[in-house]
Amino acid sequence: MKFTAEQIAGILEGEVVGNLNAEVSKLSKIEEGEEGSLTFLANPKYINYIYTTKATVTIVNDSFIPEQEITTTLIKVEDAYAAFSKLLHFYNQVKLNKNGIEPQSFMSEGTKHGENLYLGSFSYIGQNVVLGNNVKIYPNSFIGDNVTIGDNVFIFAGAKIYSETVIGNNCTVHSGVIIGADGFGFAPNENGEYSKVPQIGNVIIEDNVDIGANTTIDRATLGSTIIRQGVKLDNQIQIAHNVEIGKNTVIAAQSGVAGSTKIGENCMIGGQVGIAGHLIIGNNVRLQAQSGVARNIKDDEVLQGTPSLGYTEFNKSYVHFKNLPKIVAEVQELKKQIINPKNGNNG
Repeated sequence: MKFTAEQIAGILEGEVVGNLNAEVSKLSKIEEGEEGSLTFLANPKYINYIYTTKATVTIVNDSFIPEQEITTTLIKVEDAYAAFSKLLHFYNQVKLNKNGIEPQSFMSEGTKHGENLYLGSFSYIGQNVVLGNNVKIYPNSFIGDNVTIGDNVFIFAGAKIYSETVIGNNCTVHSGVIIGADGFGFAPNENGEYSKVPQIGNVIIEDNVDIGANTTIDRATLGSTIIRQGVKLDNQIQIAHNVEIGKNTVIAAQSGVAGSTKIGENCMIGGQVGIAGHLIIGNNVRLQAQSGVARNIKDDEVLQGTPSLGYTEFNKSYVHFKNLPKIVAEVQELKKQIINPKNGNNG
C-alpha cells in the first residue's frame, strides 16, 4: 500500500512542507529511515537525525523550524507522537481489513454472520454460530458450536474457540489462544485414581477485551468463566475455570489464576504472578512481578513477593535479607562473647 504525503496530511489534519506527491509504503524509525518510508520526530534527543534521515516523509511538531538543509518532506502537526500513533492505528485497520470467504474453509449450515466477514483458509465454523459485522477470522482457526461473536472482532490464525463461548464487540484474540477448554476438574476415587468432573459451563468475554498469543481461558464447571469489559491479557496466561476478572484489569505474561478466584476492577498484575484458587482480589490492586498470592486482598493494596507482602514491607524486609550473612556473623560473635566472656566477667 502506498500513500502520498498529501493523503497522510489529510488523515492527520497536518500541513505538508515539501513534495505533496512524495510516496511512502512502510514505516521506520527516524535513525533507520530509508527511501519510501515514513517516520516521525517527537523526542528532541533525536533532532539531529532529521538532517540525515533517508525517510521520504517525516511527521514533526508544527513548532519545528529546520536549522539546516533537509531532504525529507515534512508533515507538520500539533503533536507528532500522537499523530504517528493515530497513523499506526489507521495503517493497522487498513492492513487487517480483509473480506470474503477463502477456499478450503468450512462453515456449517445455520451459521449467521453480518457484513464484511473474513474467513481464512482451513478455518472451521461449527453449528449455530452467530458472527457480527466486521468479524475477521484468520486461517487455521476453529470456532465451535453455538459460539456467539460480536462486531469488530479479530480472531488471529490458529486460535481455538470452544463451544458455547460468548465474545463481545471490539475484541482481539491472538494466535494460539484457546478459549473454553475444560477446566482442571478431577475428583479422587476409592482406588486413589482421579475421575474427571464434567465441565459444562462456558466462557464469556465482554467488550473491548484483548487476549495475547497462547493464552488459555478455561470453561466453567458450572456457570461461566467471565472476562469483563476492557480487560487486557498478555501472552501465555492461564485463566482457570469459574474465574472472574473485573473490567479494565491488565495482566502481564506468564501469570496464572487458579479456579473460582474473583479479581476486581482496574487491577494491574505483573508477569509470572501466581494466584491461588477461591480468592477474592479487590479493586485497584497492584501485584508486582513474580508475586505469589494465597490470601484475599483488599482494595488498593500493593503487594510483592512469595508469599506476597505489602510492597513497602517487602522492600524493608529485603534489606535485612541481603544482610543476613552479616547479621548471622554478628549473632555468632555475640554468642561467643556470652559463652566465653572476656576478663572472666559473666555478667
